[in-house]
Amino acid sequence: MTGSLHLRVIITAFLCFALLNLTGCQKAYYKTMEKVGYHKRDIMVDRVQEARDSQEEAKDQFASALEEFSSVLNFKGGELEDKYKKLNSEYEESEDKAKDVRKRIESVENVAEALFEEWNEELTQYSSDSMRRNSEKQLKQTKRQYSQLIGAMKRAEKKIEPVLSAFRDQVLFLKHNLNAQAIASLKSELASVESNVAQLIKEMEASIAEADEFIKSMPK
Repeated sequence: MTGSLHLRVIITAFLCFALLNLTGCQKAYYKTMEKVGYHKRDIMVDRVQEARDSQEEAKDQFASALEEFSSVLNFKGGELEDKYKKLNSEYEESEDKAKDVRKRIESVENVAEALFEEWNEELTQYSSDSMRRNSEKQLKQTKRQYSQLIGAMKRAEKKIEPVLSAFRDQVLFLKHNLNAQAIASLKSELASVESNVAQLIKEMEASIAEADEFIKSMPK
């Protein structure tokens, strides 16, 4: 492959990646990447890694937001406006991390669908029955492992919104009630918020573990 052709392939890949939500461009993106030796299996492993890392970052961010919420409730004096701004910043960062988690999970689902569709089609191309059966067995095993992975990711994702909603409520309430009485009234919510964050972190850790196992299981 000449240098100019290779450059055109890479440019096409990046353009399609920017338009990844368009089905036609998704297919063009995968074909383009295959031309430079980067197959759907490789893309899938990369995306699972990115989804795992995104959940790790989100887990840490939600823990940080909870810590800030707790510090607001233990407010002993000083500038309450500053505490509100810090809490609001933590909430906004948590929201951004949540969006990234959702986006990464969708990208995993997309490439998995394309990979399994291609794998099914290619089973018919075998002339050897034994090799076809072995490939079919491997496909079923990969699908089972993927099902466990995406299930764990989805369970973790479902735990995000209750936590975000709770933080959103706290931020909005403080925004309009920057006084000690408002803080006192929020203390009754702390146990519920802590419980929600604990469940979220637990599900994310399970999802991260599933991602690590899936990555290990994929053929190199």
